[in-house]
Amino acid sequence: MASDAWLTLVYATQPPSTASWLEALAFCGSAEALVAEAPRLLANSAGPEALAKLASPDAGTIERWRAWLARPNRKLVTFGSPEYPPRLAELRNAPLALWVEGREVDLLKTPQLAIVGSRSPTRDGSETAERFARYLAQRGLTITSGLATGIDGASHRGAVAALGGTIAVLGSGIDVIFPRVHSRLAAEIAAHGLLVSEYAPGVRPQKYFFPQRNRIIAGLSLGTLVVEATRRSGSLITAQLALDFGREVFAIPGSIHNPLARGCHQLIREGAKLVEEAADVLVELAPQLRAAGIELAPVEPPAETAHLSPMADDPSYAKLLDALGFSPTPIAEIGARTNLTTAELSSMLLLLELEGLVEALPGGRYSRLGQKT
Repeated sequence: MASDAWLTLVYATQPPSTASWLEALAFCGSAEALVAEAPRLLANSAGPEALAKLASPDAGTIERWRAWLARPNRKLVTFGSPEYPPRLAELRNAPLALWVEGREVDLLKTPQLAIVGSRSPTRDGSETAERFARYLAQRGLTITSGLATGIDGASHRGAVAALGGTIAVLGSGIDVIFPRVHSRLAAEIAAHGLLVSEYAPGVRPQKYFFPQRNRIIAGLSLGTLVVEATRRSGSLITAQLALDFGREVFAIPGSIHNPLARGCHQLIREGAKLVEEAADVLVELAPQLRAAGIELAPVEPPAETAHLSPMADDPSYAKLLDALGFSPTPIAEIGARTNLTTAELSSMLLLLELEGLVEALPGGRYSRLGQKT
């Protein structure tokens, strides 16, 4: 159970603003000493509101926090404790404390890969994120992301499906699941991995919490992989933070016609490592993984054969896939390329969509999906 001093410090620093507090903690050597010395040490940096909260913490709030912590598999992991992740501790603005829920607190200290990207990805992007996460989790990497819709959720699902480790870093209080549609996924993560937040129980999400949250995702991880992102995507903030922290950045390229590929292409131009297969990530991280004691399983080279149509003996399906390509294409243009009627195309495209080979897009457009593995 967290000490009175630590709960008082966390109460005084909500919402978190910790750089000066961390410096003062290092100087004082303990939470108890910092509570006593903060009015003198932080008079010019902490602000009057924080110091007032430190002097008179709300008893009801502290009691609610204690009640939350009293339940199984819940902890407050404080800076400098044995459970605090060393990679995160390297950050100048590391969280003073982390609220944690889950059975595997030790996951915080395991080798992690952050997988982030668009909240509104293509189906191919979601499948790629889930497939990469599953593959990498099976080989010992903990998959860390932000529980957002889209790529984040797909990454968590892939790790859960692999029975591997996954950490969801929240931009809200530890007990406030956002978005609510991910409540069930959050429960699965808590059962097999960890929910983590620097925000106390009951804190509602705020827009500015999420960039703050991103520094934790990047700080916990050996590297960050971006799967589909526009040039204005918040996932590029996470990638930039990873670079600032001296961590690896990976990006998956896409079609030049896909706006969700432009953020990834920008990262690659700026020096991010281009990856086409999950094994590419393992190759880059292999020295760090071996140093952490993770022996990599042999990686099979990807198959070079193309994914065939639902009716392998009907060449018109292969012809249609070749004509379609991976960029969104209007059905009229597909018809012009194939000399197939609209009725024929509608039937064939439906079969290909059911097989997971084609995606129907708004405006009567279609695009080919990546090869299934």
